[in-house]
Amino acid sequence: QVQLVESGGGLVQAGDSLRLSCAASGRTFSSYAMGWFRQAPGKEREFVATISPAGGRTYYGDSVKGRFTISRDNAKATVYLQMNTLKPEDTAVYYCAARPWATATKTYEYDSWGQGTQVTVST
Repeated sequence: QVQLVESGGGLVQAGDSLRLSCAASGRTFSSYAMGWFRQAPGKEREFVATISPAGGRTYYGDSVKGRFTISRDNAKATVYLQMNTLKPEDTAVYYCAARPWATATKTYEYDSWGQGTQVTVST
């Protein structure tokens, strides 16, 4: 497992952009696929994006496709989520997650999670 710490959340207006970061501990970051999930009050945790260990493959949830971009810097052991054209329905706690090797879109497929960072989008 790896330890994950998210940052970059905050309160923004609709249409704004925000970049989340997730810093990982450990020397094997480059062998982990990384994912971003989000959870709004009263809703289940939702898949947002995932990226392969080398960064060559990315996948997105339908609700964020074309607006969000996941990327990683293995030298810094950090994964990012660039969020553009934010909408009020993007309001949620955003979680970073890690799993060995293959990308995945289900929460149960990840074995390491961060504590989450709040993103609030106002109208």
